[in-house]
Amino acid sequence: MTFTVAVIGRPNVGKSTLFNRLTGKQHAIVDDTPGVTRDRREGNGSISDLEFRLIDTAGLEDAYDDSLEARMRQQTEMALSEADVTLFLIDGRAGVMPLDQHFADWLRKHPTPTLLVVNKCEGKAGKAGLYESYSLGLGEPIPLSAEHGEGLSELYDALLPYRSSAAEIPESLELDESEADAGLDDDYSDKPLKLAIIGRPNVGKSTMINKLLGRERLLTGPEAGVTRDAIAVAWEYQGREVRLVDTAGLRRKARIKEKLEYMSVGDTLRSIRFAEVVILVLDANAPLDKQDLTIARHAVEEGRALIIAVNKWDIAGDRVAAAKRIEDRLQTSLPQVRGVPIITCSSKTGKGLQKLMPAVVKAHELWNTRISTGALNRWLAATVDSHPPPVSGLGRIKLRYMTQARTRPPTFVLFSSRADKLPESYMRYLVNELRADFKLPGIPIRMHGRKGENPYAE
Repeated sequence: MTFTVAVIGRPNVGKSTLFNRLTGKQHAIVDDTPGVTRDRREGNGSISDLEFRLIDTAGLEDAYDDSLEARMRQQTEMALSEADVTLFLIDGRAGVMPLDQHFADWLRKHPTPTLLVVNKCEGKAGKAGLYESYSLGLGEPIPLSAEHGEGLSELYDALLPYRSSAAEIPESLELDESEADAGLDDDYSDKPLKLAIIGRPNVGKSTMINKLLGRERLLTGPEAGVTRDAIAVAWEYQGREVRLVDTAGLRRKARIKEKLEYMSVGDTLRSIRFAEVVILVLDANAPLDKQDLTIARHAVEEGRALIIAVNKWDIAGDRVAAAKRIEDRLQTSLPQVRGVPIITCSSKTGKGLQKLMPAVVKAHELWNTRISTGALNRWLAATVDSHPPPVSGLGRIKLRYMTQARTRPPTFVLFSSRADKLPESYMRYLVNELRADFKLPGIPIRMHGRKGENPYAE
């Protein structure tokens, strides 16, 4: 049984470092730059046998207008309202700052209980800040070093009274790479569908997720690059559990100059590996440029089912020309996923979004397709009869049989007399015929040639 803990404080006091320490995973982006975290991130935290739901938040700023900082503060307030107890972090080395005092006054009036945690107290550098923190009027401070793991026993004792029987710990929302290819042939119907939303900056990914959820869960705004961390959100669609992952926008590598953006890109690429289905969001007014194709190609190479969502369709200029351009570019530049679904929609108004999830569920089913060996070999015989493999060196290459090695994505092994001599063009022909005959549009299909063993070799 668990309770919810929110970690709050002004920028750059070590909230994400503490989040990573308590969850045991290095998934929250950590950097010396103030204000790295913007969206609130959730995970399952623990100290010894004490388990709880943990919420990492953006740094508190004294802003109440329409600025990005004000919208970040609103997200933090939402996290505070969900929490059973708040960890208010201050920097022991910097001491009590005016902003710390301002938000301490606010927290004293808030109904959620607050524990004062003084971070960066390793050695003697944080002693002065620890003694100074008594002036905040939030009770006995807890000295801690999130980076080195010192003071966790004191934090355990302080959190122990809040252990309650309110609810069970939900499945972890952290992105675990070990799950990406685990249990590939297991029954998937009772497991959460892992869905990542990807694309260039400012195409409306976070707005799309908020519209699907029906609430303002993620930070949005007109600024490009608002999202930095990959944020996983639990959701339910028609009784099926879904893990939605919002990601940072991917720009061309040549345009990435800052270390922080490199870290955000790494987080996004890891999210693609974690996902089962990927939605590539395009801007209807600039659809499918070179960077979009690069992102789509990466998702396909990772073996993930792909859906293309053309956002901002309500303000598109020439819709007919835009649709034609997308289809033509996909046909010529991404033939390995012929038939990929294209959904036109508007995240702002919600128009067209009702077609998105049915397409996702269908793509996920195709991605899990298994074809019997008998059906495959009857198909192989008919296909080879109509278009036999080429002659190479000692004669025509013989295709003996094939089988499906795995699903997610469908992967096939083709046994032949001289697998190394089979041209890549003929393998592509087989994949295209397989896709058409077994009705597998829009998902990556892998086919590997293997030389059959010679029974007379000895």
